[in-house]
Amino acid sequence: MTWVPSLYLAMGLPNVMVGVVAAIIYKNLGISNEDIALYTSQMYLPWVLKPLWAPLLEAYRSKRFWVISMEFTMAAALGLVALCLPMEGFFKLSLAFFWIVGFASATQDTCADGVFMTTVSKTDQARYSGLQGMCWNMGAVVASGLFVSLTGYLHNHMGMSWVQCWVIVVLIAAASMALFGLWHVRVLPPGAPSTLHGQGLSGGLTATAEAWVTLFQKPQIWMMLAVIFFYRFGEGFIEKFGPLFLLDSIAAGGLGLDNESLGHINGTVGTLSFIAGAFLGGFFVAKRTLPRSFFTLALVLNIPHLTYFYLAQTMPTDTTTIAAIVCIEKFGFGMGSVGHMLYMMQQIAPGPFRMAHYAMATGVMALTKWGTGSVSGLLWNYVNHQYVSFFGWVLIFSIPPVVLAWLAPFPHDHEEAGEFGEPAAVAGH
Repeated sequence: MTWVPSLYLAMGLPNVMVGVVAAIIYKNLGISNEDIALYTSQMYLPWVLKPLWAPLLEAYRSKRFWVISMEFTMAAALGLVALCLPMEGFFKLSLAFFWIVGFASATQDTCADGVFMTTVSKTDQARYSGLQGMCWNMGAVVASGLFVSLTGYLHNHMGMSWVQCWVIVVLIAAASMALFGLWHVRVLPPGAPSTLHGQGLSGGLTATAEAWVTLFQKPQIWMMLAVIFFYRFGEGFIEKFGPLFLLDSIAAGGLGLDNESLGHINGTVGTLSFIAGAFLGGFFVAKRTLPRSFFTLALVLNIPHLTYFYLAQTMPTDTTTIAAIVCIEKFGFGMGSVGHMLYMMQQIAPGPFRMAHYAMATGVMALTKWGTGSVSGLLWNYVNHQYVSFFGWVLIFSIPPVVLAWLAPFPHDHEEAGEFGEPAAVAGH
């Protein structure tokens, strides 16, 4: 089972490169907050759309083939990102290559989960569920923590320009994905063949259409999808603008952190706080059941949004204070996210198309991240580039998720996590 840690590490790293690190790259290279928010959010579209193409993949090749080929694709695309950063038109070119990374990462996610669930026994799936989330989030630590801190070190202590720093670090990321691909050529099992294998496009389209039809035949499905969509609505704005706020100069209303501090606080320590919160959330749900704990978890996720409003109001300069406050928000995010993931697993997924319906639910979750990120730049302009006002609106946006969590339907009150197991540490930070 040596392939399980490397598989989920290889899933977390490119996801965070696209979702978090790309925005920091563009901030360092002088792109405006509005453009960063709008254009980097579009790179999350592949996770929104992956339920449309994911069922078709196995009609042609194995899960193992798609995992490995996508890892090499990401290595090549990240290498091209690094090569175009010194160019005059780097922004548009690098966005295009980052979008390829996103497409490949979303495809890899689906097939890698398929390898795990069709190779590992149900008993071992539960045993390894904590390791899955841990390794995914360690990929986040490497990308948003170590990589970002390394650029700060190269810039502050070696005198390199931001372009030179990021070329080196993105090339390291590309090499890492290539090494993952080579390792998985050797150790990754093929996974069980899909029932669609060999049926071609028509078989895949028929199965996909049936999965979509049966999803919307479920009782109270529209309310459940609304719960999923809004659960992390306020968090979506913080995910996009939180790092920009921490990096922005004090004169611009930010906290003026450098990349070394940002990588340590938002990447390494913040992600570890997220993992700790996820573990506690898992134990909390296991003890109380999901219906009895869901509203509490929604509160735990949304109330800590006050932390960024507080930081924008008080603008502390002590990095220890900033780190402690950011960790409170990350901890709440981690603990609350357990409710989000389990609601999709236990309330939306059950039925004959369990995996397909779970993938569709995660697509709705990704739609939230894409939508909030896309409009966050518009909100930033609306509040005249004032972080206090921006995070004040985030607090308002955090009210509907709590209300919907209170009203959330539970058609499967006694549904177990089943084949998904209990996620001790949630992936998808």
